[in-house]
Amino acid sequence: MRIGELAERAGTSTRTLRYYESQGILPARRASNGYRDYDEDDLRLVREIRSLLAMGLGLDETRPFVDCLRAGHESGAVCPDSIQVLRRKLVDLDRCIAALTEVREQVSEELTTALHHRAGHRPCH
Repeated sequence: MRIGELAERAGTSTRTLRYYESQGILPARRASNGYRDYDEDDLRLVREIRSLLAMGLGLDETRPFVDCLRAGHESGAVCPDSIQVLRRKLVDLDRCIAALTEVREQVSEELTTALHHRAGHRPCH
């Protein structure tokens, strides 16, 4: 399939696919007429990349998953390098959640204090 069809089927743009190619994430074979030629495996790779990006991984972090799929595995997440990326992402997410939880507690305390003080005073206008 040509790049336009791949983009449409994967739900992305041809520009994005060219970018993936320039970054070495998506290999492009060339037909005798010079057009890029893709197959169902490439569609699967692009869908995997988009799914990983949607989870917050960076494009470079998708490489182990793509390599794992290219090696013939059913899932890009089963290879050791992919598992390591997922572990790192989970640690990062846990840190973010902890930081947000702390900020939420501070905002909640500030609101409680403000409401308590307001209840004892005349309303502000």
